Amino acid sequence: MTSILLVDDHAVVRTGLKMLLNDLSDMEVVGEASEGEEAIKKVEELQPRVVLMDLSMPHGKDGLSATVEIKKRWPEVQILILTMHDDEEYLFRVIQAGASGCILKSALHHELIHAISVVAEGSAYLYPTATKKLMEDYLERMKSGKDSDTYSLLTDREKEVLTLIAKGFSNKEIGEKLVISVKTVENHKSNIMEKLKLKTRPELVEYALKKGLLGYGI
Repeated sequence: MTSILLVDDHAVVRTGLKMLLNDLSDMEVVGEASEGEEAIKKVEELQPRVVLMDLSMPHGKDGLSATVEIKKRWPEVQILILTMHDDEEYLFRVIQAGASGCILKSALHHELIHAISVVAEGSAYLYPTATKKLMEDYLERMKSGKDSDTYSLLTDREKEVLTLIAKGFSNKEIGEKLVISVKTVENHKSNIMEKLKLKTRPELVEYALKKGLLGYGI
């Protein structure tokens, strides 16, 4: 059973989503929140598997800020962003915030259910036009010489670490999974950043997403 926290500033939207999801045998809405700060408290209290997070909430903490805070404190929680903006700027902000996926509010019910199932399994989900935008950006970077096939420079262990970092696991959690020390994880991370010529964790996530390492290739 996938436990879900709904975060949207419109009560009518939350009610509709709750009715839709609770009608499914493998999903259950365990809580609701109307803004980001409340969402953070609900995550701490309920520990949902998936947070369905509205991007724009004018009153209180916005969806992106709440996403950053939740992923920092509970990296195992998967966040699916709901947005009405089919815009490249918003797409990259969502990825950088650490969300597991993004879906348009105009999506059909079966598309939303599929997206929730995908992120609940720990994979990444992007709506089709978002995938196209990322591909176009990647091709543009290739043409301009800003990107190259540096993935082959990584060792097998570095590839494992890269994938786990991109999925939101902390250094300690990665060390436990791979049975290595936190210091070794940090060394692998430094080597990865140097080889891929990346500077921040969000850039690692974007790189991993483009490489299809999160279970959703482009």
